[in-house]
Amino acid sequence: MVNNSNILPLNSDVALDELTENAVAIGLPMNTPFRNTTLREVMLIKGPVGWAEFSPFPEYGPQESARWLSATIEAGWHGWPDPVRDVVPVNATVPAVAPDDVEMVLAKFGPVPAVKVKVAEDDLAVDIARVQRVRELLPAADIRIDANAKYTHDEAFEVITALPFLAYAEQPVAGIQPLAKLRAALRQAGSEVLIAADEAVRKETDPLAVAQANAADLIVVKVQPLGGVRRALAIVEQAGLDAVVSSALDSSVGIAGGVALAAALPRLNHACGLATAALFQTEPSRPAIPVDGALTPGPAPVPDAARIEELKLPAERQAWWRTRLSQAHRALLQNG
Repeated sequence: MVNNSNILPLNSDVALDELTENAVAIGLPMNTPFRNTTLREVMLIKGPVGWAEFSPFPEYGPQESARWLSATIEAGWHGWPDPVRDVVPVNATVPAVAPDDVEMVLAKFGPVPAVKVKVAEDDLAVDIARVQRVRELLPAADIRIDANAKYTHDEAFEVITALPFLAYAEQPVAGIQPLAKLRAALRQAGSEVLIAADEAVRKETDPLAVAQANAADLIVVKVQPLGGVRRALAIVEQAGLDAVVSSALDSSVGIAGGVALAAALPRLNHACGLATAALFQTEPSRPAIPVDGALTPGPAPVPDAARIEELKLPAERQAWWRTRLSQAHRALLQNG
């Protein structure tokens, strides 16, 4: 039985002026459109123990962004727990590109043990063809799909049963009960493809509700949306399910937190979605590029001052990000 009281509170022990003193918003151009964006905007903040990132997506309001800020405070002011493993295996990520473009995308990642394929942005036949192309190119890889909760029940059932080699399907439908219904239907049909919950964990008021509803076989956890490494560890422990750590399209500064979480998990049975630096054309710091399909835990990379200036967003976007930071900080204090 899960116990919500054991989930750690959000970090709220840093004043707003201390956060804004060394904060800068930058834009990272992308190699391929992802989440309908070609420029990923993030705010980098230097704290006393290292660099941190605050990068909730533009549509997120203050309450949701407050969790991201909690992770920022942890990274820059408290640091992360010690790792229990030296390397973290990672997967390549294939956006919703045409099947003929899959090979070009995979080439940016180098050798990896697993591939996550984005689906539910084209018709079902294109989705299936994209995944099958990955299978052709990397027949030994662990392949999973991510629908970002955009499929209907029938669409998800059709795609998953057409791809029986999948390791798991990440958030194929929206909501906890629809996930539970789909999972039950797949098992009844003889499918062994696992169901992973993402949005149903990080966007729910109660991040443990998925486990309570028996709606998934594993959970996808992301450091910023869940409020920090330690808080995510507590959620995984209480859920009692296997976990996969993914980035939230972070820069390599933020990815360091994801690697810290994956390295601190007591059990890690799946490669993690933390190789997303390959989706950016450039970054202000050393990019988190995997070596032999894995990343190594360590402190967040230090951005180069000259590169920050080159990537720095114009004044009106700096002001917009500072307003978001202020609103998130206010919500964080109210939550505390």
